[in-house]
Amino acid sequence: MKNTKITLFIALVFVFLSCKTTKKTEEKKPNVVFVLTDQWRAQDIGFVGNGQVKTPAIDQLAKESVFFTNAISNIPVCGPARASLMTGKYPLSHGVFYNDKPLSSNEYCLAEVYKDNGYETGYIGKWHINGHEKGITNKVGRSLPIHVDRRQGFDYWKVHECTHNYNNSVYYDEDDVEHKWEGYDAIAQTKDAINYIEANKDNPFVLFMSYGPPHAPYNSAPKEYRDMYKDIDIKLRPNVPETKTKEAKEALRGYYAHMSALDNCIAQLQKEIKKLGLEENTIFVFTSDHGDMLYSQAQTKKQKPWEESICVPFMVKYPAKLRGGEQLTKVFSYPDIMPTLLGMSNLPIPETVEGVDYSGHLLGIEDINVEGALITCPVPFHQWSYKRGGREYRGIRTQRYTYAKDLKGPWLLFDNEKDPYQLENLVNKEEYKAVQKDLGQKLQKMLDKRGDKFLSGNEYMKAWNYTWDGSDSIKVKG
Repeated sequence: MKNTKITLFIALVFVFLSCKTTKKTEEKKPNVVFVLTDQWRAQDIGFVGNGQVKTPAIDQLAKESVFFTNAISNIPVCGPARASLMTGKYPLSHGVFYNDKPLSSNEYCLAEVYKDNGYETGYIGKWHINGHEKGITNKVGRSLPIHVDRRQGFDYWKVHECTHNYNNSVYYDEDDVEHKWEGYDAIAQTKDAINYIEANKDNPFVLFMSYGPPHAPYNSAPKEYRDMYKDIDIKLRPNVPETKTKEAKEALRGYYAHMSALDNCIAQLQKEIKKLGLEENTIFVFTSDHGDMLYSQAQTKKQKPWEESICVPFMVKYPAKLRGGEQLTKVFSYPDIMPTLLGMSNLPIPETVEGVDYSGHLLGIEDINVEGALITCPVPFHQWSYKRGGREYRGIRTQRYTYAKDLKGPWLLFDNEKDPYQLENLVNKEEYKAVQKDLGQKLQKMLDKRGDKFLSGNEYMKAWNYTWDGSDSIKVKG
């Protein structure tokens, strides 16, 4: 009888400790490592089907992640996308619809939510939402330090506002002291990120790793990566005109070299996370702020509504809750990132957020109905200024179609399922009249929801008291 009581007591203690351990494990906060690249279009990853670019680490990451097949950058250009990422808002709400304009310090941003819930917060690399005061040129403003009240909740800080001089790259620390990254900055930044992860392995942390490449200049990756592509006959997308063949192939060699360099950086991050035993409970994100036309449609850079500009890679690895190798086909865009990350982390989503929380859908406990992503250009600027053919537009990108209108009316309509390279503009064609009408109505519904009256760019510049940069305002009316 005595032995039976002892056995029962031991069993009860074991059950109690097991329950306590399980509860502790369930309540453990996930870490977040967010890898943000600059100007990496969705089409150029080996996993997606580009047989020439060498991205083995990202290909493997995709197999271990949920891969978003329709991830869209709403205003495909640096500052606006990054401000939407940090706030969960659309650009006409947070005000950064033009590069080098400041995101308000009053915005309640992603890192601040994590910090308020017990997280360590760190940011390494390119920022590009600090902006600068009137009278300061972009060149000067981009080289200034970002003071502590402008860091939107990040404490660990090794950041430059904006530079693409990857081999002579400086940054500022928490005390606004200037330093220089050794060699190719992405490699040095990755080593620093690994040190940060090691130092915080026992704390919940959120780390943003913001690389400058593969943004131009394309020919500045380390030689070992440039050599990988120097003798390859680069294959071009069918929508690159023959007149641009030479320029496109040369640019892509360097573009791919940057990608392969970053791929190795991602391999190092993944290796460290696994080595420290953090893999299971770490949300690891890989994405880009926007894409790059690279002579498709005879266009360069970004801001435009074509696929090469608006579509970005986006994958989320979270072994504790997500099964790797799955795909999310619903359209997902930048304001949705903040609420989805917070939802995955079981943290409160601020009422100011305008994006959609996809976490329930990813976890299989909720179905969401998203008709498409709003794509916009309130003000064309810099590389796509008015004098360079830039125009205001509003559009919708659904799982199948892209539709956009400018201030004159319907502009572009593509059936991306039948015409993935967008070679035939279907606007105002009789057989697509019903489709165009439907997309137009859906777009207007989105604009009404956002309070977007689709005015001229000059109206928004005046409303926000912004000054034009250089010759951006040429041909402005109204």
